Amino acid sequence: MKFHLVHIKMAILSVAMIFYTCSTSSTNGLHPLILIPGSGGNQLEARLTAEYKSTSFWCNRWYPLKKDPDGWFRIWFDSFVLLRPFTKCFSKRMMTYYDPDEDDYHNAPGVETRVPHFGSTEGLLYLDPSLKHITSYMEPLVRSLEEIGYISGKNLFGAPYDFRYALAAEGHPSKVGSKFLSDLKNLIESASSSNGDKPVILLSHSLGGLFALRLLNQSPTSWRRKYIKHFITLSAPWGGTVDEMLTFASGNTLGVPLVDPLMVREEQRSSASNLWLLPSPKVFNRTKPLVITPNRSYSSSDIAKFLQDIGFPEGVHPYKTRVLPLVESLPAPQVPVTCVFGSGVKTPETLFYKDFEKRPDVVFGDGDGTVNMISLLALESAWSGRKGQLLKVIKLPGVSHISVLKDKTSLGKITGEVSSINSESSRSLVHWF
Repeated sequence: MKFHLVHIKMAILSVAMIFYTCSTSSTNGLHPLILIPGSGGNQLEARLTAEYKSTSFWCNRWYPLKKDPDGWFRIWFDSFVLLRPFTKCFSKRMMTYYDPDEDDYHNAPGVETRVPHFGSTEGLLYLDPSLKHITSYMEPLVRSLEEIGYISGKNLFGAPYDFRYALAAEGHPSKVGSKFLSDLKNLIESASSSNGDKPVILLSHSLGGLFALRLLNQSPTSWRRKYIKHFITLSAPWGGTVDEMLTFASGNTLGVPLVDPLMVREEQRSSASNLWLLPSPKVFNRTKPLVITPNRSYSSSDIAKFLQDIGFPEGVHPYKTRVLPLVESLPAPQVPVTCVFGSGVKTPETLFYKDFEKRPDVVFGDGDGTVNMISLLALESAWSGRKGQLLKVIKLPGVSHISVLKDKTSLGKITGEVSSINSESSRSLVHWF
């Protein structure tokens, strides 16, 4: 009798393993993975209509040099932005405008935009394919994932978006941001369906993590359990950054040489996603000064006054109504989350301004060079002791906000985490038998 039971058990195991192997052979048994970039982390295209007006000869005659037959051209990233005459052209075309009547943002008049390569990793590899070495973004990460068995277009996908736009608090429209979440949700479902109904691993960088967390928290629990295996975030600014206050006050070249920060300041102020990334009073100390001037100081609870005083009063209403309620809490999505980020990199912590038209003196603190440590650790603080929420934190000493995507140690940690998540499924199958 015992002999027959052993053989029956072995037969069941053999059939099950054959079924498992057949159902996963097309993707090496890996969970499908979707990459969600950060702000500025994917290509963006534009087209000018008859409504577009420019007073610049340079814009009308020379920018852009290349268009497709339908008039589309890559507006981000284009190396021509480094040349001063074209910086202004770029800035005006990248501007977004808040319409108080519609309570939403839209493009500049006469400018249409679109996000190429949705669903693919192609638009995330390089911001300018003709300058691969200089504008490489997720290419090192994608290659590292391919080395552990991932195949772009089969079980590895990309979710680029128009990073100028953001989400808004409940009751306020956000047409572009909401459309991206809908597209991302559909991509998750199709990636799962095409990979034997395996749940998906989401892997985000920077701002992409905020979008992904909102999607998870607004989706039914049953949907999350069916479609999400794990959520990995890289360098996510959960509570915003002090660096964003510098962007609003005096412009930010983001390390791009030759560009005058004041020439791109207006465009940067117009971005709804930049408004979303200002320091959250929920995360940052409400009384600690972040910006100090001869006349007054500004903490995370003084952002509206700060916007007014730097000469951007039009940002006050959307900040108060659309952003503040949005950042009041960081709900736990009840799916496993791993936060990976750098530490020990000098990060702006306090800005001293004599004049908002000039660069500030900066006092630095801990972080990844862009995001402050208190913001990187915000989920750990918010979810401490939260029942049913798994959270793993991986700190990478000396790794910056962008180098997390390229540093060999960082890539090893990320692919190791992805491999471990995939191994859990295999161990679970064997354990079941």
